[in-house]
Amino acid sequence: MGDRAPTAPELVEISLRVNGAPHSLTVDTRTSLLDLLREHLGLTGAKKGCDHGQCGACTVLIDGRRANACLALAVAHRDAEVTTIEGLADGGELHPLQRAFVEHDGLQCGYCTPGQICSAVGMLDELARGWPSHAAEEVAAEPRLGPDEVRERMSGNICRCGAYPNILAAIEETAS
Repeated sequence: MGDRAPTAPELVEISLRVNGAPHSLTVDTRTSLLDLLREHLGLTGAKKGCDHGQCGACTVLIDGRRANACLALAVAHRDAEVTTIEGLADGGELHPLQRAFVEHDGLQCGYCTPGQICSAVGMLDELARGWPSHAAEEVAAEPRLGPDEVRERMSGNICRCGAYPNILAAIEETAS
């Protein structure tokens, strides 16, 4: 076992769109989407919290669906459309969820905020599409957004500061 020589990283060319802009990069096949965004593109909004998919600080939208960027290999998302917190605003106009987070003080230290907001954007889209959750009493019924539903759907995003009541208020206001 100890006499095996280390292998050189395998580099591949990938193309993807990030926040509407096309990018072609050469990356190691082991590069996570989070590291690509932060280290190769300088987009530091998505945070590296646990690096194990447990905290949600790295949540981005991949082809419109929320995902933990720390668990997503960049090479698996060739030609994907990736939206980060930096891409949610429309020019100088904040996304409605970004505005609501500010208005409801849905952040304290701010570390989890980009992931919380990207996850909420994806979650509200899932709700609009009629996707059920574990909080739904009747899976076949149209999902209704209430506090329990929001908590269940956002359960993969942790806020160490405990700003949950304000995050909930921001999401509920945006959804209404």
